[in-house]
Amino acid sequence: MKGILGRKLEMTQIFSESGKLIPVTVIEVEPNVVLQAKTVEKDGYKALKLACVKKRANLLNKPDMGQFKKINSEPKRFVKEIRDMDGYEIGSQVKIEDLFTSGQFVDVTGISKGKGFAGAIKRHNYARGPMGHGSGYHRGIGSMGAIINRIFKSKKMAGHLGHEQVTIQNLEIIKIDTDKNVVLVKGSVPGPRKSFVVIRENAKGKKAAEASVLLNRQSSNSSPKKEADEVIA
Repeated sequence: MKGILGRKLEMTQIFSESGKLIPVTVIEVEPNVVLQAKTVEKDGYKALKLACVKKRANLLNKPDMGQFKKINSEPKRFVKEIRDMDGYEIGSQVKIEDLFTSGQFVDVTGISKGKGFAGAIKRHNYARGPMGHGSGYHRGIGSMGAIINRIFKSKKMAGHLGHEQVTIQNLEIIKIDTDKNVVLVKGSVPGPRKSFVVIRENAKGKKAAEASVLLNRQSSNSSPKKEADEVIA
């Protein structure tokens, strides 16, 4: 399992060679530093602890600062483990171009936008009641099972919406810009702007080999047109 940490910047759009408009999410992926390499013999599972994005030293406590001093690295803001990943030593850098290529499909995990307290219609897509003819029921939750005088657990009710971990699977990598440390992913990813995300190898669906065959087939059948290379001003 390959993975890397990044930060969502914004959404934009580019044009393919055939002239098709593609909505993309711009993710800033700086070279990650390896803080720790966990093994099955010592920790019970295999993983790499990665870190990215600079952070002021006065914002860290002593245990966290000790980890970065051990590898002679400046403090980082976002630290996350990638399970079943190896091949890197402590203190080495993980770059996006070494893991993924254009046309590959990945899974992106992030924390979704927080919506606060929301009703059942917005939170669970319930239908509203009639709005006229003297109806006293408009956006209420409806029957709560009053016959048995109790409410079962997991009943879909009003409550906190958003701000939870969400994974979007099988997102295609449209372009990797190594000069600007930016990757363009087709579609939307969870979270607001400047939120941290984890890009992993896709767990199911289209694999890299199938994606390359599909891209070659599309490029051979498409007519060449102007492509928008300048994505970020």
